[in-house]
Amino acid sequence: MEINYKIIVLILSILFTGLTAGLCFTWFNAVTPGIGRLDNLSFLKAFQAMNRAIINSQFMIIFMGPTILLFVNAVLFRTNNTTFWLFLIAAIIFFIGIGLLTVFGNVPLNEMLDNSNLESLSKLELQTLRNKFENPWNRWHTLRTASSITSFSLLIVGTLYLK
Repeated sequence: MEINYKIIVLILSILFTGLTAGLCFTWFNAVTPGIGRLDNLSFLKAFQAMNRAIINSQFMIIFMGPTILLFVNAVLFRTNNTTFWLFLIAAIIFFIGIGLLTVFGNVPLNEMLDNSNLESLSKLELQTLRNKFENPWNRWHTLRTASSITSFSLLIVGTLYLK
């Protein structure tokens, strides 16, 4: 197989989508269940700290890069019918399941938490904040995890149809 811009876009699409799927799976499988065992203040502080740390240029490129790369990838392979449709479906699922769910589901919850001065809240207020945050955030994240794994899988299957 000749290395050209199509293959480079495909490799980056697979790599970035795979890294995102791995990140989502790790959070789903280990991070949120682990910190979910903490008391309210510790849980909220830990989540607040992780949300603040994760927003950086490397993360944003890897996490949101596929929202563009996957559509470009589908267009580049439009002459291969099966591959095109698998890549396009992967792009749509990623765009909705990662891009839109993150922006309209998880980010507003992260901002609500980030704007909270946790040390000034009473035990009851901490419990209320956790109740508003934890279960909704985990529901949105479960969908993101499924979407990223599905998109990644479709990319892998799509490569099997390349000629």
